[in-house]
Amino acid sequence: GLCCPGRDPACLSAGWRPDGSHGPCYCDQACARTLDCCHDYAEACPVIPCVVSQWSVWSGCAEPCKTTYRVRRRHITQEPRNGGEACPPLEERAGCVEYWTQQGTECKQSLIPALITTGGFGKARKKRAAADGSERAGYCVEFQLVAIMPGCLHSHHSYTHWMQYLREGHTVCVECQHPALDSRSLHCYGDGSGSKKNQVLHWQAVGNPQCKGTWKRIRQLDTCSCPSVHSFLFI
Repeated sequence: GLCCPGRDPACLSAGWRPDGSHGPCYCDQACARTLDCCHDYAEACPVIPCVVSQWSVWSGCAEPCKTTYRVRRRHITQEPRNGGEACPPLEERAGCVEYWTQQGTECKQSLIPALITTGGFGKARKKRAAADGSERAGYCVEFQLVAIMPGCLHSHHSYTHWMQYLREGHTVCVECQHPALDSRSLHCYGDGSGSKKNQVLHWQAVGNPQCKGTWKRIRQLDTCSCPSVHSFLFI
């Protein structure tokens, strides 16, 4: 009738042990390690592992308009007993950025990572825009590249060769033109407008998720004057 958690010398009986010897035997969890359990310990005190529920859905970001985290949780449905497997973590966190406030207004542009592609696509964009009469005046932003992931150099497809021209310390021009130019804010997402001086901003190359990095906004220009290999487009 004894079944004691942990190590408890008071859970003592006299009888047969699993190894066939006779004498004092114990009914606490420690007996499985010290090999002095009573012969019926496994049946009288079966090992019961911890059981947990499924994960909840992910929460929203802890705070809007900043890099923070979201949470999901689960709860214990069965506590471990008799040396059963311990419970796993009951909470997980993941990185999170929310671009809208709780009131439904858009966060500052400086938080949004810029998606860029080669400036070579600019002519095709302008032709399409002119055809439907929807072209709006664009602008250009100069950035100084701070950090670049090695994945930019390992772009072997013909449409990703432009990524190999990205170099740390270089100044690049990124053009904001229709259709990336938002009609309400008159900005391209990720252009760094509203950012503080020397604030490090994030960008990512379209077509290769391994090619991304950081840069600092220098200034905004009405026209772009960079060499073509250093000219890019906001997406």
